[in-house]
Amino acid sequence: MSTSDLPAPVVRRPDAPPPNTAALERALRERVDGEVRFDAGSRAAYSTDASNFRQTPIGVVVPRTPEAAAEAVAVAREHDAPVLSRGGGTSLAGQCTNTAVVIDWSKYCDRLESVDPDARTCVVQPGIVLDELNRRLAPTGLRFGPEPATHANCTIGGMIGNNSCGATAQAYGKVVDNIARMEVQLYDGTRFWCGETSDEEYAEIERQGDLRASLYRQLRALRDTYADEIRARFPDIPRRVSGYNLDSLLPEHGFDVAGLLVGSESTLVTVLRAELELVPVVKERTLVVLGFPDIETAADAVPAILPYEPIALEGIDSRLLRDERIKHLNPKARAELPDGNAFLL
Repeated sequence: MSTSDLPAPVVRRPDAPPPNTAALERALRERVDGEVRFDAGSRAAYSTDASNFRQTPIGVVVPRTPEAAAEAVAVAREHDAPVLSRGGGTSLAGQCTNTAVVIDWSKYCDRLESVDPDARTCVVQPGIVLDELNRRLAPTGLRFGPEPATHANCTIGGMIGNNSCGATAQAYGKVVDNIARMEVQLYDGTRFWCGETSDEEYAEIERQGDLRASLYRQLRALRDTYADEIRARFPDIPRRVSGYNLDSLLPEHGFDVAGLLVGSESTLVTVLRAELELVPVVKERTLVVLGFPDIETAADAVPAILPYEPIALEGIDSRLLRDERIKHLNPKARAELPDGNAFLL
């Protein structure tokens, strides 16, 4: 597979000299509509997430619009600086920390731009928090299905980067299963909307003859070369979120370029907007708690539960209860649990 028509990738070696931060900061302040923070306090504040990892950023940009974020990426490229998008900072493995220009979407880029109740879709900016999105959607009787435990703080952009799911994955799947389209920007400044791509749409993209056409051509060649391997070796499990979603490129998945990019953790593109697929709000909910002697027995009971299509399914093992007893946490809730050392909710 030839890649001669693709631009050379921009790779920074760990021992490469850092960019000229003074010139970078000056250019960002001149050209980007938003806050530009290169002071030690701001850099320290953005050096951590919800994990134990710590990486101090080059600087921080808080754009007021997606277009301002796009301009920040352009400035960073001109100064050979990597970029990293950041949402609510709830990542558990250091994904939203890096020695890069961190773009914080959460302060200003939090608009619900449009809703189509008939199509059950909406267009959002990356910084909108999941709970706030669902609150704004409530009058339509619709909501975004995936619901991580951090739903009060996590942003849609962060969920896209992480391919989040949460307890409701049993009913609604992962983020990749709930994305219609995304507007993305490459590091060189190329911007486009992507999603499932029909043969007619692919032919139209090819006729443009630009970088997007070149990328689509290479992605299709990659798919055609390794389709059988992808089908054979990608694990068929509902909550697989590791690695790039190459299976989204398969014909049976509609050559879904947006699906490929979901879960890529800001390593391939900067997501500017997303069109989400929505689900009806469940009007009545009931919590059922089942006790078991151990977590293995609880897991064995799951196949008998699945035919009833629960909207959420979570397990609790004895270690969590032990830790809560030691720390005297949630005594009233623990008292309401049925007998057992492990539970399904």
